[in-house]
Amino acid sequence: MHDIPIAMYEVRFHGRGGQGAVTAANILAIAAVKQGFYAQAFPFFGVERRGAPVQAFTRIDTKKIDLRMNVYSPDAVIVLDPTLMAVVDVTSGLKEGGIIVINTSKKPEDFEFSGYKIATVNATEIALKHKLGSQAAPIVNTAILGAYSKVIGNVKIEYVVEAIRENAPAKREENALAAKDAYEQTILRW
Repeated sequence: MHDIPIAMYEVRFHGRGGQGAVTAANILAIAAVKQGFYAQAFPFFGVERRGAPVQAFTRIDTKKIDLRMNVYSPDAVIVLDPTLMAVVDVTSGLKEGGIIVINTSKKPEDFEFSGYKIATVNATEIALKHKLGSQAAPIVNTAILGAYSKVIGNVKIEYVVEAIRENAPAKREENALAAKDAYEQTILRW
């Protein structure tokens, strides 16, 4: 049933309103369930407006999840908008040796995060290529899920793509292709 045994794995997504962080957390949970895991996803909103910082969370486990609280010590942090790193401490609570996946054109070695593993992908460029969102506000959530699958590996890309095809609010095939492209283009620094 489970291809990759895991203990509870907790993920925190950082994005801005309108970028799809909440949808990404939900689709990741759906993909995990499709793969045979238990999962939950939920958002945390501050000021609810387009462009405001948003957090969303996903938990994945091999057994039923009874926790009903925010994720305070994630195993991985996913950053949909790199400008958030200037105003939000994305490493807050991140476990030692945790993974940070960043939507950026920069390389992992361009970041100074001591004690963490870094992965980068230009999800913005991929979203624009597939015409997801607009030129001014590309929607990068499905691309970042492809990067997540490559870097973390506990939810395989085929389940991510299937969940996207069934649950993306629009342009399902384009979103699935964006995830596949990001999976191939993600750069890791361990």
